[in-house]
Amino acid sequence: MSEKIHTHIFDSVIVGAGGAGLMAALYASRSSNVAVISKLYPTRSHTGAAQGGIGAALGNLEEDHWEWHAYDTVKGSDFLADQDVVDILCREAVETVIELEHMGLPFDRTPEGKISQRRFGGHTNNETGQPVMRACHAADRTGHMILQTLYQQCIKNQVQFYDEYHVMDLIRIDDTIRGVVTVNIATGEYHIFHSKAVLIATGGWGRCWEVTSNAHSLTGDGAAICLRRGIPLEDMEFFQFHPTGIFRLGILLTEGVRGEGGVLVNDQGERFMERYAPTIKDLASRDVVSRAIYLEVQAGRGIGGNNYVHLDVRPETVNHYLKEAGEDRRIDAAYIEEKLPDIADFTRTYLGVDPVREPMPVQPTAHYAMGGIPTDLHGRVVLDGENTILDGLYAAGEVACVSVHGANRLGTNSLVDLVVFGRRAGLHMADYCLEADLLPLPDNAASSVVNEISRIRGNSGGVKSHQIRTDMQRTMTDNVGVFRTAETLAKAREVLENLAEQYESIEIDDKGKRFNTDLLEAWELGCLIELAQATTESALARFESRGAHARDDFTDRDDENWLKHTLCFKDGDSNRLDYKPVTLGRYEPKPRVY
Repeated sequence: MSEKIHTHIFDSVIVGAGGAGLMAALYASRSSNVAVISKLYPTRSHTGAAQGGIGAALGNLEEDHWEWHAYDTVKGSDFLADQDVVDILCREAVETVIELEHMGLPFDRTPEGKISQRRFGGHTNNETGQPVMRACHAADRTGHMILQTLYQQCIKNQVQFYDEYHVMDLIRIDDTIRGVVTVNIATGEYHIFHSKAVLIATGGWGRCWEVTSNAHSLTGDGAAICLRRGIPLEDMEFFQFHPTGIFRLGILLTEGVRGEGGVLVNDQGERFMERYAPTIKDLASRDVVSRAIYLEVQAGRGIGGNNYVHLDVRPETVNHYLKEAGEDRRIDAAYIEEKLPDIADFTRTYLGVDPVREPMPVQPTAHYAMGGIPTDLHGRVVLDGENTILDGLYAAGEVACVSVHGANRLGTNSLVDLVVFGRRAGLHMADYCLEADLLPLPDNAASSVVNEISRIRGNSGGVKSHQIRTDMQRTMTDNVGVFRTAETLAKAREVLENLAEQYESIEIDDKGKRFNTDLLEAWELGCLIELAQATTESALARFESRGAHARDDFTDRDDENWLKHTLCFKDGDSNRLDYKPVTLGRYEPKPRVY
């Protein structure tokens, strides 16, 4: 192999510089030598796009308890979440949010100086069933503030950052981890990061779909790399569609809009969520609201007959419903500008709509992967239904599936997941690296990456990335979307198999090395296709409707046969499925009523 390979040695390597990666790096760096590798500059990571809040039962504005948060999370998950880790999530959320505050995160404040909180979908007072103020927020830029705060803390702790390095392979020898193989985006040179432990925190893969809230960079690299290295992916059929994406663009309008009193209305001016969730209405869980919007459109009640509805946060509308609900508070234009400044800016910039004066057109947008790399409560990756640990490999954040989200994630719980399990993984990595040896690298550790890059660069098959990507996204949107059937899923499987074959002949125009985004996006497309196939296979085999997985041909939830997690393994060019039980606890499955 003629390519020069650069080698770096660290105790711990973190792949991804979003909230989970930075939290893990911060804690691992307290007793180990840490490198954070990211294909983006860290503060451009997608955590920064999270808007409305981070959930924690602080009870600053009204009574709340972490046990209520835990029940809402289990209920929201359609009882597929593992209840032992849900308890950890919700209990440790309180101390972790306070810790973030002590790090300097500028939360909004109550008049008494406490962290301000707002309502969010699916978060309730368990005794009354009414929405509870649990989302701690920094205007509608909460994720951005978390990202900036953690990055500053990592710099303070002398974490070593390798920005714009694209991780392309995991070095796994039998049941040991030796590091990762990367490409320096600026130079095109290959770099091996040799380490005792690796944590994958690369985020989701919403780019499998046509309309998504996900950034262009969310292509599922970490999940696909693990799948190729013999690690299963868990619960891939459960991909969340957020109900309020900007029409056509998919850019997210936070649930915080509805938390502040905004309502969804159809073409008849009807607040239609009263029909689907009579108690909690517009603040039902995301899967319920997304399906409601889809059904309104299907019934011909989309705005002007189109496939969108309106999200209305105009003061006169909100105040009408606040008065109707018997609430004392009222809002005005200044309140919207203060609490939702980014949302107001987004809609004015991208739609020419002023939310103070006009309702905003919204439609469900592919948003969040509940499934991913299976882990235990310390972020350690597991290999099978018996939860066999792969020592030295960790995952956290959206790419991981510790299963706190089950079949449907509650709003705010993504940010809780990042910081709680990022911290737990970082702490365990630090302890692991104190005891573990640095195992030798195999010969030609980068050969598979070098060969794949050479293949893509040298191909002359005439098939272009954009053609395959467009076909994949359209197929996934039409057939593996908010509603599915055996017929649509089988069609998606057939199309994806054909696209995977075409992908082998993919041709790029840029044959160079420096900043070759044409090449890197072609490689990322391969990841997306494999994840789309894993999603489709897992969905086709689950004969029920649960959470974000809604089958028109199996409309009921089936706890007797399907209260279990899916594990998808890659066997050659095909996928193999296995299952493992859900960990129950205080809450037995029962019908969800909102």
